[in-house]
Amino acid sequence: MEAIFHEKQEGSLCAQHCLNNLLQGEYFSPVELSSIAHQLDEEERMRMAEGGVTSEDYRTFLQQPSGNMDDSGFFSIQVISNALKVWGLELILFNSPEYQRLRIDPINERSFICNYKEHWFTVRKLGKQWFNLNSLLTGPELISDTYLALFLAQLQQEGYSIFVVKGDLPDCEADQLLQMIRVQQMHRPKLIGEELAQLKEQRVHKTDLEQVLEANDGSGMLDEDEEDLQRALALSRQEIDMEDEEADLRRAIQLSMQGSSRNISQDIPQTSGTNLTSEELRKRREAYFEKTKLHLEAMSEEDMLQAAVTMSLETVRNDLKTEGKK
Repeated sequence: MEAIFHEKQEGSLCAQHCLNNLLQGEYFSPVELSSIAHQLDEEERMRMAEGGVTSEDYRTFLQQPSGNMDDSGFFSIQVISNALKVWGLELILFNSPEYQRLRIDPINERSFICNYKEHWFTVRKLGKQWFNLNSLLTGPELISDTYLALFLAQLQQEGYSIFVVKGDLPDCEADQLLQMIRVQQMHRPKLIGEELAQLKEQRVHKTDLEQVLEANDGSGMLDEDEEDLQRALALSRQEIDMEDEEADLRRAIQLSMQGSSRNISQDIPQTSGTNLTSEELRKRREAYFEKTKLHLEAMSEEDMLQAAVTMSLETVRNDLKTEGKK
């Protein structure tokens, strides 16, 4: 299929595409077709002038736009016919009485040119197979021999004018290649408008998908930030709890030391301070601190905490008894 020359639609240059797809090459340009159109306009003007340049018909003809071309790139059947004459080719109307009397099977022809309103396209045989070379398609469309007659009948029913191309077409690479092999087409080509619409839809879908992905990425970032914040708060709460535990432990130790000091002081024999020497006082203080140290080392944190709670309860009871006496 790659060997088949197929010009796709540009503007309204379907007549140019039709001729080049028929001849399988870049044989005609808009400039060359415009030159043929101007030549036809001049021939028509000269014929109209034969009736008198001062006649009303001649002045009306001069005021009318060209019937062979326009600014959009449209060219008439006369332009196409004259362009094909350069190659010794002739156009015959497919449904004309003269051609129908010949009773020729369409598959025995070589090519057709089809026209509806201002659009032209070629149906041509390359090798042993038929192809629709419409410039509005994304590529050549394979037409089976059995479907060719139905395809042409359908075009006529839709209002197309069909012309049979008579004469020897120039040699082309695709025709030579397809004489040796037959091609198969798995997927029919789409109209260019349909392909553009599909591409646009894909771009819109892709844009929507990108927006969704971006939104998901954004929410993912927010989720990550929120998780970091939650972890920070949890750590903060743990630190506060640890600080509270440490404060409780310090208070328990302090209360335990206070309770222990009272117990230790009760164990020390009460002796009058006036009868003790400075050396005896120093030794008693050392003994007191040593005993306190040994007592604290023997206590576990749980013991300290329990002692603190016990001391707190005793303090509360003593306060309540004092207030009751008052």
